[in-house]
Amino acid sequence: MPFGLPGWAIAVLAVALVIVIIIVAILGRFFKLWIQAYVSQAKVSLSSLIGMWLRKVDMNVIVFSRIRAVKARLNITTDELETHYLAGGRVPNVISAMIAASNAKIELPWGVATAIDLAGRDILDAVNTSVNPKVIDCPGPNQPRPTIDAVAQDGIQLKAKARVTVRTNLARLVGGATEETIIARVGEGIVTTIGSALDHKAVLENPDNISKVVMERGLDAGTAFEILSIDIADIDVGENIGARLQTAQAEADKKRAQAEAEKRRAMAVAAEQEFRAEEQKNRALVVLAEAEVPKAMAEAFRGGNLGVMDYYRMGNIQADTTMRKSIAGDDNGTRGSNE
Repeated sequence: MPFGLPGWAIAVLAVALVIVIIIVAILGRFFKLWIQAYVSQAKVSLSSLIGMWLRKVDMNVIVFSRIRAVKARLNITTDELETHYLAGGRVPNVISAMIAASNAKIELPWGVATAIDLAGRDILDAVNTSVNPKVIDCPGPNQPRPTIDAVAQDGIQLKAKARVTVRTNLARLVGGATEETIIARVGEGIVTTIGSALDHKAVLENPDNISKVVMERGLDAGTAFEILSIDIADIDVGENIGARLQTAQAEADKKRAQAEAEKRRAMAVAAEQEFRAEEQKNRALVVLAEAEVPKAMAEAFRGGNLGVMDYYRMGNIQADTTMRKSIAGDDNGTRGSNE
């Protein structure tokens, strides 16, 4: 036996060596993070680091976030950081927001910050906006129209652009409406204010009256922002909507009158055709009646009721009547043909 040791002793030494190697490997993995936390006075136990490793938590994120929180004099434990990480939160972002809020003397508890982060809001941007208010263009750059169009009571269209200065209200950030709601409410307020003006010139002379009226409506209620000011950046005159509507109405009235006249003309033409048909019918009856005359005369001859001299006298009377009509200028003769 080497070194004069029995077999079982060598086996024990081998097992011990393996254990030492495993411990050194573990310590080598976690010792650097543990030393960094220790020298930063943000102590994190080796057992906590091993637990993070087993739970597949990013140890670097938790340790560095813990160090930043301690340096900023924030009382945030490792368990709280790990819990928020496992919930899907952005731990570094929350720590940065809390440090910014602490420096700005803004109260932002850990529970509120993590709730805002888990709600999908950018907590760091919200804190920055609460310190440095931002300006929202109304309408926004993604809106279908570049201006807010409204019509005064005199029928003149006005095109306005507004700039809204807002500050984030952290207490209402969870569950509060977003910038789109602010833009929509401000646009509605501007349209209502211009629509209630009797004359568009009054709006052009005092555009600040729009801001005052809109501000009095409390448009930031239920939103995640506090409106500081509403400024009319630009206002221009558009179309004469009233005149255009009147012109369209007059054109519609004209078309309706033309349709009614065409209807009456068609009815008159139909009535005329009916009268002509009735006239042709009566003329046909007259022709039929005249065709019965020779038959009656022949019957009178056969019955002895009409003689030859009577027939000649009737012929002379008809010829005399035709001559008189010709002299009188009847349609069947020529006026003054003997002259």
